[in-house]
Amino acid sequence: MAEVDRVGLGYDLHRLAAGRRLVLAGVAIDWPEGLVGHSDADVALHALIDAVLGAAGLGDIGEAFPDTDPTYKDADSGELTRQAADMAAHAGWRVANADLTIRAERPKLSPYKQAMRDRIADLLGVEPERVNVKAKTDEGTGPVGSGEAMAAMAIVGLAKLRP
Repeated sequence: MAEVDRVGLGYDLHRLAAGRRLVLAGVAIDWPEGLVGHSDADVALHALIDAVLGAAGLGDIGEAFPDTDPTYKDADSGELTRQAADMAAHAGWRVANADLTIRAERPKLSPYKQAMRDRIADLLGVEPERVNVKAKTDEGTGPVGSGEAMAAMAIVGLAKLRP
């Protein structure tokens, strides 16, 4: 079992709009609205990226993958997640575990949670048992509860790479 030496916290929120593809935690969701953003706007992976970078002391997603850079226009957040994990590894860290909470009033995410967990594990290079995905509603309150937006929070534990 890996000892956790550092912990990082990530958060993100994106508005929903018709005509956009909905991707959460790297998994395509059949839904008439998607998240709005410079990249694919995967709110779950964006929170995860911030948690990985934060735990490694490498800043945040906006510094690593700025929305002012055309390279990241419509970027696959899965690839950005893999790059963030690689950046942490180059800094001497490996992901020990990840815990993610997705906040969405609808659609129901229960049927997708295992696929999300497996996808995140693949992107981070860890066993699926080291990843947890939860889905919560905002009970009809605020922009998430009214269906205007989705949000996500992530906590990641990093272990120091040892020779």
